[in-house]
Order: sequence, then structure tokens, then C-alpha cells
Amino acid sequence: EVQLQASGGGLVQAGGSLRLSCQVSGFTSDDYAIGWFRQAPGAEREGVSCIMNPDGATHYGDSVKGRFAISRDNARNTLYLQMNSLKPEDTARYYCAVRFGRLCDVKNMEYWGMGTQVTVSS
Repeated sequence: EVQLQASGGGLVQAGGSLRLSCQVSGFTSDDYAIGWFRQAPGAEREGVSCIMNPDGATHYGDSVKGRFAISRDNARNTLYLQMNSLKPEDTARYYCAVRFGRLCDVKNMEYWGMGTQVTVSS
């Protein structure tokens, strides 16, 4: 059974930082896309950032470029999202998700975690 457990969310002031972690278990593949997505109340879920395995290519949504950084530790089966210069509009529930292959898209991810809440106060 594939499981993704996100953690690291919380309440932070605008301009602050958080680091999210996603522990992955039960997923065995060398060719996959894994990433972070978020959903604010009343809004659709959107892509934040993705990283490809094995080459490590990364992609970022326009709203987070230059502020967020995605990384992974394959030895620990853990995905990270370093979020800096946080803004109130970053407030959302953040989900990690994974799929086989290289397409990293909110509509096509195969396995999802339950998410972690990030709230940025102004």
C-alpha cells in the first residue's frame, strides 16, 4: 500500500519560512514524478512544485518561483518543500502526491497524502 504522510505545516507570519516534509512508503519505482500541491478554501487544487526521478528535474508554479525549493532524499524516502518569504496568499492545505512516469499534474497524480495546513498571517 502506497502511503504519503505530509508534515511541517503551521502558522507563520508573512515573510517567514516553513519546511514541509512528505514521508513516502510502499512506492517502488525509479521513474516517477513527485510533488507538492495546495488548495485554499474555495479554490481549486493547484500545482506548487514537482521533482522528477531519477534525473532530479524540477518545476515550479509561477507564484512560488524564487521563494520555494523542492528537494528529495531518496535514502529516506522523503520529499521536502522549503518555503521562504511566505505570503498570506500561500495559505492553503499542502498535499504531496506521486505517480509513475514524468507527468506531474494535479489531474494525473496517482497517490495522494492527507496534506498539512499552512497558514500565513499578515
